[in-house]
Amino acid sequence: MNVVVVESPAKAKTINKYLGKDYKVLASFGHVRDLPAKDGSVKPDEDFEMSWEVDTASNKRLKDITDALKSADNLILATDPDREGEAISWHVLEVLKRKKALKEKSVQRVVFNAITKKAVLDAMANPRDIDAPLVEAYLARRALDYLVGFNLSPVLWRKLPGARSAGRVQSVALRLVCDREAEIERFVSEEYWQISADLKTPRNDVFNARLSAFEGKRIQRQTIGKAGEADVIKAMLEGAAFTVDSVEAKPTKRNPSPPFTTSTLQQAASSKLGFNAKRTMQVAQKLYEGIDIGGETVGLITYMRTDGVQMDISAIEAARDEIATNFGDRYRPEKPRFYSTKAKNAQEAHEAIRPTGFERKPEDMKRYLDADQFRLYDLVWKRAIASQMASAEIERTTAEITARNADKTAGLRATGSVIRFDGFIAAYTDQKEDGEQSDDGDDDGRLPEINAREDLAREKINATQHFTEPPPRYSEATLIKRMEELGIGRPSTYAATLSTLQDRDYVVIDKRKLIPEAKGRLVTAFLQNFFERYVEYDFTANLEEQLDRISNGDLAWKDVLRDFWKDFFAQIENTKELRVSDVLDVLNEELAPIVFPNREDGGDPRLCPTCGTGNLSLKLGKFGAFVGCSNYPECNFTRQLSADSVNRSDAQLANEPKDLGNDPHTGEPITLRTGRFGPYVQRGDGKEAKRSSLPKGWKPDDIDHEKAMALISLPRDIGKHPESGKMISAGIGRYGPFLLHDGGYANLETVEDVFTIGLNRAVTVIAEKKAKGPGRGRATPAALKELGEHPDGGAITVRDGRYGPYVNWGKVNATLPKDQDPAGVTVEQALALIAERAAKTGKGKKAAPKKASAKKAPAKKKSAAAKATTTKTTAKAKKA
Repeated sequence: MNVVVVESPAKAKTINKYLGKDYKVLASFGHVRDLPAKDGSVKPDEDFEMSWEVDTASNKRLKDITDALKSADNLILATDPDREGEAISWHVLEVLKRKKALKEKSVQRVVFNAITKKAVLDAMANPRDIDAPLVEAYLARRALDYLVGFNLSPVLWRKLPGARSAGRVQSVALRLVCDREAEIERFVSEEYWQISADLKTPRNDVFNARLSAFEGKRIQRQTIGKAGEADVIKAMLEGAAFTVDSVEAKPTKRNPSPPFTTSTLQQAASSKLGFNAKRTMQVAQKLYEGIDIGGETVGLITYMRTDGVQMDISAIEAARDEIATNFGDRYRPEKPRFYSTKAKNAQEAHEAIRPTGFERKPEDMKRYLDADQFRLYDLVWKRAIASQMASAEIERTTAEITARNADKTAGLRATGSVIRFDGFIAAYTDQKEDGEQSDDGDDDGRLPEINAREDLAREKINATQHFTEPPPRYSEATLIKRMEELGIGRPSTYAATLSTLQDRDYVVIDKRKLIPEAKGRLVTAFLQNFFERYVEYDFTANLEEQLDRISNGDLAWKDVLRDFWKDFFAQIENTKELRVSDVLDVLNEELAPIVFPNREDGGDPRLCPTCGTGNLSLKLGKFGAFVGCSNYPECNFTRQLSADSVNRSDAQLANEPKDLGNDPHTGEPITLRTGRFGPYVQRGDGKEAKRSSLPKGWKPDDIDHEKAMALISLPRDIGKHPESGKMISAGIGRYGPFLLHDGGYANLETVEDVFTIGLNRAVTVIAEKKAKGPGRGRATPAALKELGEHPDGGAITVRDGRYGPYVNWGKVNATLPKDQDPAGVTVEQALALIAERAAKTGKGKKAAPKKASAKKAPAKKKSAAAKATTTKTTAKAKKA
């Protein structure tokens, strides 16, 4: 008997079918050990000794493997063919050694780039040992990320409250986004003019030619900067005679791009399919692990975490056969195409992403796939098949034209392209980000017949005004491309890095563009001023190169850690004496143009608009940074520091109250303001002024006098209850819109209901709430599944709540992960979730009441699951 360990249960099921009854395939469910999220997990003073921890769920997986080994002869480690996969195999092996579960059993490592029967059987026939340099590169990377995250993040918490975390790659990616935003803000638009002529041939065909020279001077895109210059040239051309000097038709070829790497797949999926990086990798994972096709589970694409651009020779031959069959012999080049990677050091999985079988055409697979799977598979198949197709043959025609008017001359140029043979374009056309046409497309229109030395008639002279535009904000795709160009991070980490930036509220995505939030701008400014080296592009890229050299066996991993830690620790120590006021002084200066925008009246942008004597400054509070007055508490002026306030400057965001009119009953002014906790409306002035925050979903731009009065007037009396005779009122509270009657509350569905609900409907809502019993409007859901007793007493159940399925123990409710089937939850998983939730909320510290029992209850002690999981989850947010 042979025990095979893979990462996912889906993969295990498929591979078990391929290998047969002499093999038992088990899943590790990813990593089985990790560094505990607490100080001391990596010990620089003990030669970077690392303390690993096995969580509760992984303990069960390892026990299953250990039990299976008792009746087995061999252990085969078949985790993914990359650095992380190698590390998982190493972790499994280390734990089994400590358990003394191996004894004299043979241990082998196998890798396969695709989950097909041939690929798996070939791998089994060619085992190897665990790649030690690859594991050491993983250990170095994990230690570096831990040391940065667990030493730099606490500095941020102390010196920049509200900041969540910093990370070795995460912070540099954030700097890219912030640098681009600053570049956009500094950009000064410049005017320029372009001039062209609509000309007619003797055969009455009209085409357009652009001005290329005037009076012997070459004209480029921004040469003509003023309207006066454009008018002079336009007037000259309107009286000119036009003659064709030359016509040149030059054949060119365009070659296909290589098959996808992780990075290029994410970029193409973004521009063509609208997928973010995380979604792309989720769908690709499904295609890799296997799809049920007519009763057989088959992996449709090769491994999707790779820098490599080359396909296996057998795949190349299969692609060439498919090209001849589907497109014709002319589309198959005489020789196969071979590509080389441009990456500094292509890692681990060297083959590009391709279909496992080119005979499985997308249209044939469509019925087995969901919409997203089909679209991504279609993209992979077409790009891979195109990479082996013939070049496109294109004829590019250029006509040079002279315009003469008296003693003045001008040159014009007309260009056009014609695809004579489409070649690979028949299968796949590359596009740049945001829909711009790439070199694979046809940028120029087709020209009519134009002959040298013939005269042309003038139809119209066009002079158009343009303005230079700032560089575009990054999209996920263009940021990934830029990170790859700089050598920052690795393809397998891009999706996680981008998700972290959003989860930390450092960036927001608007219309597929990455916009830094105020918090992100502050963190970047802090790091650039106090930890500059560690957010430098070159330094981060050089560190990545060292990690790659470790994986090649060219560097000792602990030497790299020692060199890094020496300087990094010194920098951390230097910040201990740093005062928050020093930080704020630096940030006030660094971010002045955006935090203190110029005032419309030309006044001092840092002068308080309320008291007129205090100076505005950044201040740090429990919820992050905001702008406040130096005369506090005498002056209580504050302004929220949000993405809007950082990226746009207008009267409202500068906290100059927007006048909405007067209260018709009291005559007091109604104003719209922005404070530390967001926008709000206010009636009157001073401490006694009535204020009301804008409800969720209400935008400041939409607030008028009527809406402001409605908010200020809350709570709204609806009428007396017909039975009790007591008033029913509607309002907006901490938990949203509500009805209040006789001291009891009932939730309303929308904010609009607060202003529109009538008496009859209000009575019905209150009756429905009463029927459901106590609580915030919902009865406790019935249990979907009973899991048994908690070690500390009390039943553990699975229930379906308002926000999805969850596990319940006493007062502790822990939401299930989105991909977790409620019916498949085990007691070990439930214990882990409960322990994590209890650690966050403080609930569950006292045991739930135990059921009566004849036996004496044992002394209470914290369960192993609760201990392990609580330790692991207390500082997850510290991770980079």
